[in-house]
Amino acid sequence: MRASVAVWVVAAMAGTAGADPPPRTLTLHEALAYARAHQPSLQAARARAQVARAQAQLPRAAQMPRIVAGAGLLLGTNNNTTTSYGGPLGFDIPRIGGTPANASPSLAPEPSTLAGIGLRQEVYDFGRLSAQAAALDLFARAAEEDAQLADLDLALYVEESFYAVSGAHAVLRASEAAVQRATAHRDLAKAGVGAKLRPPIELTRAEADLARFEVERVRAQGAVTSAEAVLAAAIGAPDAAIDTGADDLTYPSTLPLEAAIRELDQREPSLRAASDALRAQHEVTRSIEAELRPDLSLSAGVTGRAGGSAVATNPTPAGGGWVPDVPNWDAMLVLAWPLFDRTVDVRAETSRRIERVRAAEVDLERERLRGRAAQVYVDLEVAETQLPALARALDAAGANQAQADARFGSGLATAVELADAEALLADAEIQLAIGQFQRARARARLARVIAEVVP
Repeated sequence: MRASVAVWVVAAMAGTAGADPPPRTLTLHEALAYARAHQPSLQAARARAQVARAQAQLPRAAQMPRIVAGAGLLLGTNNNTTTSYGGPLGFDIPRIGGTPANASPSLAPEPSTLAGIGLRQEVYDFGRLSAQAAALDLFARAAEEDAQLADLDLALYVEESFYAVSGAHAVLRASEAAVQRATAHRDLAKAGVGAKLRPPIELTRAEADLARFEVERVRAQGAVTSAEAVLAAAIGAPDAAIDTGADDLTYPSTLPLEAAIRELDQREPSLRAASDALRAQHEVTRSIEAELRPDLSLSAGVTGRAGGSAVATNPTPAGGGWVPDVPNWDAMLVLAWPLFDRTVDVRAETSRRIERVRAAEVDLERERLRGRAAQVYVDLEVAETQLPALARALDAAGANQAQADARFGSGLATAVELADAEALLADAEIQLAIGQFQRARARARLARVIAEVVP
């Protein structure tokens, strides 16, 4: 998702159509609010969390009654015995009841029909469904943590894009100021050459300096256009470009590095998600092992049936076995106990191995975040420390340019001296803009590393 937002990347083409309306302007808070409402990446993460939460209801749904209605037509032999039985037992056995047990065996088929409605209710599963529910709950929590992580990543993406536009504008302003000064110096040199007070080389040097600053202005304008397009994409706006208004986001005071590292386990969504995935895998292992435990369930039903075979002492039901008009009801407890299943053992061992992988991933993520936090703290410290020096450099460059300008106007300085002063001032302005961008970006990255939620 992350795109490069460096403001000084040179745009290949800088389209500046004067007739186009200016882009929409948003403050940083407005940009963040719009992104949270419209950015597809965040919507997808939230939708995945909702799917995981819905899936977590499956084991609980298995504890509710299951009601089935159906009908069947059986054609086969009808040699009865006195055995009565129910199911399911893992295989289908048609119940034979149309003839007395001492009837002569026959291979002639007779029709039998049955229609009814039945209920199946889990009574006690010996921990299998509860372990499955716990695992899916933890996976759902991990998905919710991923959604929170997506929110933090999106906030950082928007902030970096926002500061990139602001920095690009600062560079453009410096470039435009340099062009204005170079234009004035060119005009002064032209007048001096025309009055035979300056050599022609002064004018050619001034023309070259002006052309160079105009090129830098075109590049700076291209960087602004590119950065505004990135900001529009970052917030999920349909606009071709979004401009920046006020930076109305204020961060609280920075936590010390040691305190931030200690709180990573509680604050960082990716670390919490990895821990949830580890615990969820442990519950998966428990649920697999529980598949070899007994399962107790209740079965009940109401049926209508009829068989076409003649009964010794009673008349054959109307319809000759084709109409299920003999009513019955039944209820029974069913205990099923899978005593041995090698596939369950293999799946359980595989799940235990996955648990070890998940545990290693938690440690890896914790170490990665610690290293990243230390790096970002250093970046922020460097960015904040350099700003006073950059400001002093700008003041000195401004004073130097003013002196060179005065000397050039009085004929005491050459165009080379003035060009050096102009280049020094323009570079100082640009470097200060870059330093301010780096400081703002470093603070935003620190907020992301320590999971500081942007309001």
